[in-house]
Amino acid sequence: MKHNRLDTGAIALMALLCALWGLNQVAIKVADGGIAPVLQAGLRSAGAAVLLWLWAAARGIPLFRRDGTLALGALIAAMFAAEFIFVFGGIVYTNASRAVLFLYTAPFVVAIGAHLFVPGERLRPIHVAGLVSAFAGIALAFADALRLPTHRELLGDAMVLLGAVFWGTTTVVIKATRLARISAHRALFYQLAGSAVILLVLSPLLGERGVFAPSVPVWAALGFQTVVVAFVTYLAWFGLIARYPVFKLSAFSFLTPLFGLIAGGALLGEPLSALLVAAVALVGVGIWLVNRTPSAVPVPAETDG
Repeated sequence: MKHNRLDTGAIALMALLCALWGLNQVAIKVADGGIAPVLQAGLRSAGAAVLLWLWAAARGIPLFRRDGTLALGALIAAMFAAEFIFVFGGIVYTNASRAVLFLYTAPFVVAIGAHLFVPGERLRPIHVAGLVSAFAGIALAFADALRLPTHRELLGDAMVLLGAVFWGTTTVVIKATRLARISAHRALFYQLAGSAVILLVLSPLLGERGVFAPSVPVWAALGFQTVVVAFVTYLAWFGLIARYPVFKLSAFSFLTPLFGLIAGGALLGEPLSALLVAAVALVGVGIWLVNRTPSAVPVPAETDG
């Protein structure tokens, strides 16, 4: 069934996914020590695509059908690759805290896109208030970024913001098109396989030749990204998108950078902001407001299994 609000199971799963995505921020930092970022993303997508293909084959789930979704699959793969390139390219020019603020404008893109293009997912004032509250929590947690930027930082900010637009638009395209009615396995395979090809081809063109010196921790970090994040959590995410209001799910993503801060402090010894508790409270209130009222009428979900 498609649902008009998140139930307890969906909420618990989204919280777990955000915690793992926050831990993934640490894994990316560790892997960056031995593998260039675009190459790293390409290898992650390629490895996860192979795992997904083996998993689907073992369960008898077809990944290849002539149903007119190939072009849409290529589109979300290209947007996923573009998101990664603009975000990581932008971080070269701006600082990480500013990048987080601009990246997490993506839930607003999802909310507006769902309001315009997904039947039944109407954005109400209370939902907007919730998104603003959650974003304020992120701004509070990364308050050191709130200063006048340099021209170089403005370029980086714009690149990260464009990456956020690609991220949010990808989610809306999946929800608003026939991709929402195919299996999560097929939709994810489109994104993983397509982005792997794009990223692995672009890596040397972007000057990443020779940036490959992985150590045991780097391999472990890449393995976590591939198996846990790109395969397991993305598959769960695609399944949730097909069944629940997408902007309500997207609001939970505001938890990810907070989990990332906590993981960075616990595992890498990075300093934690004294405002973190207040930031978590604002994000929690925002998520509650977004999910307080239903936004659609539940209807049977159509999927090809």
